[in-house]
Order: sequence, then structure tokens, then C-alpha cells
Amino acid sequence: MKSKSIHGASFKEVDRALNSVLTDGFTPTVAFVFISVKQDRKAICELMTSKKIEVFGATSCGEFINGHQTEGEIAILLLELAKEHYTILFENMEDGNMDNAVSKLANNALNQFTNPSLIVCGPGINQKGEHFEGEKLVKSLEKQLGAEKIFFGGMAGDDWALKETFVFTNTKESNYGIVALVLNSDKISLNGMAVTGWKPMGIARTVTKSEGKLLYEIDGKSAVDLYLKYLGKSDKIAEKDFKIFEDLAIEYPFLVERDTNETVIKSPTKIDRTTHALVMDNPMSEGTKFWFTQPPEFDIVEEVINKAAKLKTDLDTDADALLIFSCGGRKPILGPLVTEENEGLAKLWDTPMAGFFTYGEFGRVLNGRQNFHGGACCWVTLKEKE
Repeated sequence: MKSKSIHGASFKEVDRALNSVLTDGFTPTVAFVFISVKQDRKAICELMTSKKIEVFGATSCGEFINGHQTEGEIAILLLELAKEHYTILFENMEDGNMDNAVSKLANNALNQFTNPSLIVCGPGINQKGEHFEGEKLVKSLEKQLGAEKIFFGGMAGDDWALKETFVFTNTKESNYGIVALVLNSDKISLNGMAVTGWKPMGIARTVTKSEGKLLYEIDGKSAVDLYLKYLGKSDKIAEKDFKIFEDLAIEYPFLVERDTNETVIKSPTKIDRTTHALVMDNPMSEGTKFWFTQPPEFDIVEEVINKAAKLKTDLDTDADALLIFSCGGRKPILGPLVTEENEGLAKLWDTPMAGFFTYGEFGRVLNGRQNFHGGACCWVTLKEKE
């Protein structure tokens, strides 16, 4: 499998870049298009259609390829992949029934290949304008496909507008849909992992009162007051404290325990003034165990690269292409280090790469099960088997 990555700040730049990589006999069949909502998705799709290239697309919260990280632009990974080894599926969830859409997609994938593996992107925002239920999507997809099936991906972004995100193909688009590249894993292998790097601080805490995404009490105390105290704020709520989430909350998420000896990052997004509750990006049911987290340190990036290097050594393999789905929160938290993280993975695997900053990630931790993640760097390599 051959691959190349291109980028551009406009349709014209992408057009030029695409034509420049098609001059040496390279004939891509698939394009991963990660694009800002500010750009003309339709024009890019029409360009790819004119070149007989099938599109797997998602809007982004920043995008990148080897050597370039941008905001508000376009990043594309092109694959020269045999058509009998893949299919691109698209399902709309506009009727609000996620399970039906996932069931159709999973059944089509299993009908196409006996042993499918998937790259999946879904919406970042639900129909209510809230953070999409990524964990529910992953559980539904795992149930329909089977726990042993592998899939990686992320939730679309909209440059932090938090209003409307899109997934799309050459001819279909939805602000509430799922797009999947389904691969015959007997011919194409996927290898990757999700890593957060956040570390626990202090004792384990327990959710003692919650409802949906509203978190009322932790260890029998006000969740808002405890969180503000953890941030070094007064435990007396003030008007100015409602604004801390603009610059602090994303850096200090919760490390939540799972029943698989794994953890996941969940973040407060705001304080509900009416109920005096923390509004979480994903629900935390009563009885959930979690930890406050230590301030992020520079060794987060080292952990990502070191774990990837170990997996590469253990597998004793190389890669034909690399995709990275990195949480949008990593960019403001890690600053320039997030570029080192992405570039480090591309250098390690020594292959064309593309990715985008997401509103949530799908993948497996090392030796773990399929899960939804927040705050993670989730990467996956594609390799054609001999």
C-alpha cells in the first residue's frame, strides 16, 4: 500500500498539492480528509471525485500531517488501496436512534468482510448542541461487531465553536452521522493504542449524587465546591468562578476508573447555575470511582512515544500509513509539545501521517479493550499484509 499526505489553506492549495503527488504513477483510491468547518468541503469532495478517489471525511478542531500543524485548514492522507480490500460506509442518525444506525453499519461491515476492522468518525456535538455520547457509540459498535473486532477513530470538531460538526463522503454529509472505512483485516492490519498520560492525585473519590451529565456530589459534598477547592479557588462560589472553565477545567480533568482496570479522562465543561452542579462532558454515574489529576507534565509526550516504540518492537513490523486522533484539549495544554507528540509518532513509524484534533477518541489502551476516550492521543497504523 502506498500513501502520501498533503495539506492546504484553501481549495486551490489542495488542488495544487494533489496534482503534484499524482505525477509519479501514484493512484490513490481513498482520501482521509480532515478539514475545518470554515473550508469548502463540497469543493474538496468534488475534486476527489474527479480523480476517482473515495472520501472519508470529518471536520476538525485543528489538523496536521508530517511537518505541518494547522488551524482552520485542510489535512489529507491519500492511500493507494486495492478496492477489494475496503469499503466506505455512511449512516445517518438524524432520527435520533444511534443503535439502529450502528446496527446497519456493523451488519454491512460484517457482510462485506468476515473479519473487518474499522476507522470510524462520528459527530462531536449531538442534536441538542451538547457533547456527543461517544461512550454509547463505542459500546453499541462493540456489541454489534463483536468484542474482538478492532476499530479506531474520533469525534468530529468545529474549531471549538461547539455548535455543529460534520462527517462526510463524496456524496453524503451529516451533522449527526457515522462514517467508517471498513478494511479486510486478513489483508490490512491495524495496530495502535490510546494514551492519555494524565496521572492521579491524592485519594480516590466517589460520585455520590449525579443525574446524566450533572454531577452534584462527591464523597457526600458539593461537587462544585470540591472542584473549586482542588483548583485553589474559594469554596464560596462567586460569579467569576463560573468562568474558570474557559482556561482551567480542560487542564484538570477527572481520571475515572473503569471495570477493566483501565481509566478514562472525563472533564467538567461548566457549572450549572440553577442546580449548582458540575456539567460533565460525559456522564458519571453514582458510585463511580475517580481521582483528581496532577497538572500535566512534559513526560506525557515521552509516555506516548515510548509506548508506541515498545509496541512497534513487540510487533516487529513497519507501517504503510499512520492516522492520529488527538483530543482537542491536548493542544492548549501541551502547547508545542503536542506537535512533538504527533511528529514523534510519524518519525517512529517513518510513514506518511495525517490526523486532527477531536472532541473524543475511539481506540484501545495497550492490551486493553475497545473504549471511548477523552484527553487521549489515539493513533493507528495501517499495513498491507504480504
